[in-house]
Amino acid sequence: MELITRTLLLGLALSLTNAAPAHQDEPAPEDGDAALPDRCEGIEFDAITLDESGKNPFFFKEGHLWNGFYGPAKPSTMFFKELDEHHHLGHVDAAFRMHNPAKQDAHDHIFLFLDDHVFSYYNHTLETGYPKTIQEDFPGVPTHLDAAVECPQGECITDSVLFFKGQDVYVYDIVTKTVKTKTWPHLPLCTSAFRWAEHYYCFHGHNFTRFNPVSGEVSGTYPKDARNYFMKCENFGHGGDHKAPKCSEVKLDAITTDDRGRIYLFTGLNYMRVDNRRNGLHAFPITRGWKEVTNGVDAVFSYTNKMYLIKDDQVYIYKTDAHYVLIEGYPKSLREELGVEGTVDAAFLCPNEHTVHILQGHMIRDVDLTATPRVINREIPLPLPDIDAGLCGPDGIKVFKGSQYYLYESPMILATSRIAPVPRNITSGMIGCED
Repeated sequence: MELITRTLLLGLALSLTNAAPAHQDEPAPEDGDAALPDRCEGIEFDAITLDESGKNPFFFKEGHLWNGFYGPAKPSTMFFKELDEHHHLGHVDAAFRMHNPAKQDAHDHIFLFLDDHVFSYYNHTLETGYPKTIQEDFPGVPTHLDAAVECPQGECITDSVLFFKGQDVYVYDIVTKTVKTKTWPHLPLCTSAFRWAEHYYCFHGHNFTRFNPVSGEVSGTYPKDARNYFMKCENFGHGGDHKAPKCSEVKLDAITTDDRGRIYLFTGLNYMRVDNRRNGLHAFPITRGWKEVTNGVDAVFSYTNKMYLIKDDQVYIYKTDAHYVLIEGYPKSLREELGVEGTVDAAFLCPNEHTVHILQGHMIRDVDLTATPRVINREIPLPLPDIDAGLCGPDGIKVFKGSQYYLYESPMILATSRIAPVPRNITSGMIGCED
């Protein structure tokens, strides 16, 4: 348990665990490469964006860029060759990736901003008709930008792009093509901005500050040195010393799937999110997403755009807005909210159903969430006691005990089975541990 908890505390660095340690297995510099910028020396990036696949970031600095979290700088024209034809425009001011299936003509395109022009790339090729002036593509957005970052609906109020210039932020609505201007004087002057795992980062100098994309609010201790998190550098961050936990040592406290299909796994004071999108596995303190929950969780389930977090005899209910927001009046007691006494080992709710299955010791208790007041309407002995976590999905119900899980076809089979199925081991493909 200590090993996985220590691992989860690495936060953003967990998403880099498959990268090689700093400066290992990198190609030797070629003649003439001595002048290449080295981001481990502490430089200020001009722009940052994900590539078209959404898997790797581009970090821009003058005429060079880094593709990914480690490796040497390369000329920008190796990836965006047309920039060489417009070198008189200067370095890239801002960049973002448009990941919006509703915008088929721009979905998974990369937009680069240089002075008063914008370049649109798809399949590593400049789109016909580009470059254009910024006003042609993004009316109301100023020229000579400092930074830009995409912000999809659910994280922002609408599908948007945040453009930074000085301390002003221009919120561009992708659908209506309207702009609202905000001023965030408390935020550092961002020379680049980056969205990673649904968190937003303002880069300034060789530091970064995480911010709320709706309010600009900064929570936590910032700024932080980017070399500890966003790149592999000797003598910085976790370097090559970090190792993922062994799958045989993993123990989950709770697991759930939200209404957008993202799986959340909780252990200790931290949670991991297994994103069905391309950004993969990420880990953060629980208080980053649910700030009122400070001592970990015993069970979690999701229902009608809300997430229920249970700890001891308390229930915290969060509404999904741009971010999880605690509903007024909560936490409440388990008895008041669900009609359940004592503490909970695990809980799960199957898709499109209204009954939450509460696992306590040797019993499974069903509560109808449409009833008022909520009370236990069925109690059945549980053939497999002391479950750590449970999840119901298209392939059945997984109940977790230690580093193993048991798969059942339905809640009824779980409740009525007298012989447990053969246990299966948690694998690296599930939560990023080492087999």
